[in-house]
Amino acid sequence: MKEIWRVFRYLRFYPWSITLNILFNMLAVLFNLFTFVMIVPFVELLFGTSAPPPELPPFALSQDFLSLWMTFTLARLKARYGLWPCLMGIAAAYLAFSFLSNLCRYAAQYCICPMRTGIARRMRDDVYEKITILPVSYFNSRRRGDILSRMSNDLADIEWGVLTSIISIGKDPLNVIVFAAVLVFISPRLFLYFLVVLPVAVWLIGKIGKSLRRNSDKGQARLGGLFAILEESLAGIRPLQSFGQEKARARFFAQANNDYANTMIRVALRRELSSPLSEVLITLGLVFILVLGGMAVIRGEILSSVFILFVILFARLIPPVQSVVRVYNNLQKANAGAARFFEIMDADETICEQPDAPVLHGFADKVEYRGVTFAYPAGETDEPVYVLRHIDLQIPAGITVALVGPSGAGKTTLVDLLPRFYDCTEGQILIDGHDVREVNINSLRSQVGLVSQNCILFNDTVANNIAFGQDTYSMDEVREAARVAHADEFIDKMEQGYDTPIGDRGANLSGGQRQRLSIARAVLKNPPILILDEATSALDTESELAVQQAIEELMKGRTSIVIAHRLSTIRHADLIVVIDRGRIVESGTHQTLMSQAGLYRRLVEMQSFR
Repeated sequence: MKEIWRVFRYLRFYPWSITLNILFNMLAVLFNLFTFVMIVPFVELLFGTSAPPPELPPFALSQDFLSLWMTFTLARLKARYGLWPCLMGIAAAYLAFSFLSNLCRYAAQYCICPMRTGIARRMRDDVYEKITILPVSYFNSRRRGDILSRMSNDLADIEWGVLTSIISIGKDPLNVIVFAAVLVFISPRLFLYFLVVLPVAVWLIGKIGKSLRRNSDKGQARLGGLFAILEESLAGIRPLQSFGQEKARARFFAQANNDYANTMIRVALRRELSSPLSEVLITLGLVFILVLGGMAVIRGEILSSVFILFVILFARLIPPVQSVVRVYNNLQKANAGAARFFEIMDADETICEQPDAPVLHGFADKVEYRGVTFAYPAGETDEPVYVLRHIDLQIPAGITVALVGPSGAGKTTLVDLLPRFYDCTEGQILIDGHDVREVNINSLRSQVGLVSQNCILFNDTVANNIAFGQDTYSMDEVREAARVAHADEFIDKMEQGYDTPIGDRGANLSGGQRQRLSIARAVLKNPPILILDEATSALDTESELAVQQAIEELMKGRTSIVIAHRLSTIRHADLIVVIDRGRIVESGTHQTLMSQAGLYRRLVEMQSFR
């Protein structure tokens, strides 16, 4: 249950809500107790079950003294005012205590509502912020659907199981403690009879709770799998339909859905079993009390009115005990969601910023890769997977460098190390002599603009997508960026122009239009270093021409690192670097490399042949 205690740490933000909630719950319990205590004088007045003492005995904090004091006082009031005025006074007191009890209970709920929603809001904020700063490598090994499930359903379970339980924790244990203390005060022996069955109840409820947690763990994992299947199907709806896999995928989803449903049925059955089981065991204790307490009344060991009060208070103890049991089981179920939630919160931020890291102001000299090696971490039994080995490369400011080579050679990884999407395993990457691992991350990334093959747009307007990441900008700057990117040609034809929503991931735009918006975004950012990762490889000839023109405009006056499979687009690069199996095997201009019988020439000849 340690994950649940971590959730409770969020309570520190709401000290007044907790204090007032406990105060009002204590008052509610006390007023509620008084309403039941009023039953004793009511019974005494109506039936006169015990004779009043001739005089009031000396004070003593005991049940016998309180019984004698009550009968003595009631007898005097009845003799002075009569039966009916006394009954009306008791009834009025009963109503007053009941009203005050419910008023305090509402006040307790009123104080805790902002805390319930506030804790859930803080947890959502925290996990979203954590996700945005985790390294790219974290998401390479995890399914996005499972992450979405942790942010939605697991948080919902925590909110329902933990935060809703806070309401019960504030009042029900207090009810149990107060009523149990009163029962012990009234008759320790009768209460002892109930304690005979208590260990059995605790043991059975504990077994149910452990089983509930195990099945909740399985249920949450399977629900994450369902979300992953759904997310993959939505992302790949076109190939899914084009290959006629709708029914096969539906069967796959149905099987996973059936496994999840069966698991949740087991969870529900165990959760629902605990409440009736606890009631049966408590009722068993009540039967002991009725039989043995009735015998004590017959023998004159306890007043009948006091015995009635004991039975009523004991019966009143059942609902809060059941509520405590439900809270325990809800916490067990929520613990599974909390564990998955804190897996994200505890994920290692491998891309860490040093305290007081200096800000990188501009770029003027060169980018240098010095002995750079990169490997994905090894698993428990696997060896590290090396992607780059001993890369030495200098990129002077203002030139265009093209990275070419076979697929999987390490080109994208090489450029991803520059803005610290990953950190190199060995070696250094320097910008103007500053190690990128020692400077402020935001200032580093502000120097770098990225245009990739899979451009990411957001479900927002054209203008907001172009201005993404810019705190201050004007519409004139947005329009100028669109003009440079040759995006104004199609934006001006849209019905709402720059205020046109582009749909989920730019679904309302063609591939070339999405790419030009991505380039316009880079233009507005105006970075000194530009990374172009296969920016035109997925486009048709006409779109490629328009995008290539936009790219040429964008590259003017900037240091550009270009990754391209279409080698015809980079023949005019100042430096071409050929990478194979994680190593630089050739470098030079197009003419120099073509004069050598190396890998670059073979790649060019293969594309020319095709």
